[in-house]
Parts: sequence; C-alpha cells; structure tokens
Amino acid sequence: MKQGIHPTYNEDVLVKCACGNTFKTGSVKNELKVEICSNCHPFFTGKHKIVDIGGRVEKFRKKFNLKSDDN
Repeated sequence: MKQGIHPTYNEDVLVKCACGNTFKTGSVKNELKVEICSNCHPFFTGKHKIVDIGGRVEKFRKKFNLKSDDN
C-alpha cells in the first residue's frame, strides 16, 4: 500500500441518532449523525407493517392460502 494516501481510521467514533441514541463504532470520520438507527427503526423495534399497494399482499396470501397477520 502507498503511504500517505489513506485516511486515518478512528476506532472510537460516536454515532448520534435523531432519536437520541448514541453508540461507538469505527470510521474515517470523527463523528457520525444518522436519522434512524436500530433502536428506532420500525423493522428492528417490531412495529414494521406491510404496505399493501394494489392488493399484492392479499393476492400473495390468497395464492398460497396464508392467513393475514391481523387474525
């Protein structure tokens, strides 16, 4: 590897989320600000909902004879 062309890697970089959650990670930046993290993302918190556009989800459930999540 060539010397002097690579950014310095920081191992204790503070990541701040819009929800207020903070954690440390490694990055070439000194500080990271994110809008959404695993603490507030709907998929990880269990609040994830399937968005049905044009009845595609219902068509899939009907095709494979699956029950809906609401029941």
